[in-house]
Amino acid sequence: MNKRQPSVRNIFNFLFFLISIVGIAQTQKTTPVFKDGEAQIVEGFNNPDKWIRHYLFVETTFDTDGDGKLDRMHVSVTRPEQTETEDLKLPIILCSSPYYAGTATGAEEGLFWNVKHELGKKAPERSHPEVVRKGKRPIISNSHIKKWVPRGYIVVHTSAPGTGFSQGAPTVGGPNEALAPKAVIDWLCGRAKGYTSPDNNEEVKAFWSTGKVGMTGTSYNGTIPLAAATTGVDGLEAIIPIAPNTSSYHYYRSNGLVRSPGGYLGEDIDVLYDFIHSGDPAKRAYNNKTIRDTELKNGLDRETGDYNEFWAGRDYLNKMGPMKAALLMSHGFNDWNVMPEHSYRIYKAAKEKGLPTQIYYHQNGHGGPPPIKIMNRWFTRYLHGVKNGVENDKKAWIVRENDSPNNPTPYDAYPNPNAFNVTLYLKNGAPTQGKLVLKPTKKQAPETLVDDHNISMEELAQATSSKNRLVFTTPTLTEDIHISGIASITIKLASSKPAANLSVALVSLPWNTTEGTVITDNIITRGWADPQNHKSISKSKPLKPGKFYTMTFNLQPDDQIIKAGQQIGLVIFSSDNQFTILPKPGTELTVDTNATKITLPIVGGQEAYKKAVK
Repeated sequence: MNKRQPSVRNIFNFLFFLISIVGIAQTQKTTPVFKDGEAQIVEGFNNPDKWIRHYLFVETTFDTDGDGKLDRMHVSVTRPEQTETEDLKLPIILCSSPYYAGTATGAEEGLFWNVKHELGKKAPERSHPEVVRKGKRPIISNSHIKKWVPRGYIVVHTSAPGTGFSQGAPTVGGPNEALAPKAVIDWLCGRAKGYTSPDNNEEVKAFWSTGKVGMTGTSYNGTIPLAAATTGVDGLEAIIPIAPNTSSYHYYRSNGLVRSPGGYLGEDIDVLYDFIHSGDPAKRAYNNKTIRDTELKNGLDRETGDYNEFWAGRDYLNKMGPMKAALLMSHGFNDWNVMPEHSYRIYKAAKEKGLPTQIYYHQNGHGGPPPIKIMNRWFTRYLHGVKNGVENDKKAWIVRENDSPNNPTPYDAYPNPNAFNVTLYLKNGAPTQGKLVLKPTKKQAPETLVDDHNISMEELAQATSSKNRLVFTTPTLTEDIHISGIASITIKLASSKPAANLSVALVSLPWNTTEGTVITDNIITRGWADPQNHKSISKSKPLKPGKFYTMTFNLQPDDQIIKAGQQIGLVIFSSDNQFTILPKPGTELTVDTNATKITLPIVGGQEAYKKAVK
């Protein structure tokens, strides 16, 4: 017998081996892949043609449209096919918005409040446009899916109450805007019911969910993740709010002053209600009467601008007790729409609670997510459970002036731990420029400015001489100065009328008017206040003309390097034609410069400041 001839037994073993290899290949599953602590794009998840997309309606715990039935939220799901074919369970990125089905864009005439009236007086009634609902179904939105589905996540979208095909009423910060995403998370975790339509009982189950949920979004879409997190709902592991509105009061008011968000002069909370109300036309009359014309109208108080129970109920800082989700906050220091105080106040409170926190700030305006690497590490750690050490990363990521938003500088904390308050006092110089000095100047005569909303802050800052503002400047810097944190001003002033606007800007001079000027070249930070609220933002009192009052308030958070060769300038004026009510010109504000000061958080403190102004 030929010894080289294979035996029957060897042939059998070889065939068995081949069958085993084929079987393994056939049963090998597609799973998420991680490298350097980040979820990677997986080829098996990266074919949109094979993604499964479907919609459903999740039942909530509330009825806000008055029909006697619990409101159901419209939800759409985008998931890899392997969640169906390979029994794969994945974590979820949940996105919620009141904007998905359209807004009142194109119908704004009369939508905003008329701001040209005397302070404390009622403005003329405005119009109430109807939103025409738009959008194809079952797809609610395509946002975020290309970023996260290929990396091994399921992306779920849901329309906020009273918008799109979600039932209920929009409340602009009311309890249902937190409870709606909570219900969807409960459904994703098997604790709530989803149905195939808004009015039947055919259930849909999230069998593909691991029960680990993260949320993200920008502006209003960034507010909702925070709202959901304040419920303490189990399963919401991490959120990445981007430029979120964390308090309706801080969005529409400032230290007792009625103030519009940048770019939307005359907007208020009831205007935003009309702007987003794209829900069932048959329910709108009830919603308008119950929410807009009763709850919002009775609470917003445009006459005084005072903080009250209505506004307190729409401030998420007051509701953070149950919150346990890991927080990565993102914002722009030059966002004059949703101002940077919104993110900082929540980030600070979350850090004090001991929650995992990071903050990313860039130097631009509204919007702007963190780099994908930072977001990916955050969700990889808290949704996939990969121990990538993100909790040991730097806590603050600041995009330096002129740097790419994808190249932030890491810091141990925000504000910079090496920043210390430096107090600067005023030395007279009106109508040209006074000085900011380190020691108080005594026995100066008060200086007066005349309100005129026809002149912008930018014009006032650049004017070599003006009766409509006071300007005080540091010496020309011989070295860079790094401001990091919250500047505050204490001002003693009198008004010629019982009510007046007070506006303050911190600027870098000389003003850069060259082509290609970036947003950080001129404005450092700014603030607004109502002198009638000098004692409390909750209680205003008419001013006695000619009497001096002292008030202290914060400017917006900032982190900016003022270059050598510039001067830091403090501009004090009255009405701000980009933000405030605009009364007839002529009100006089008289500032006691002996008792007025500004405090700046400067890296290196007074020593660094003195060195820079030699």
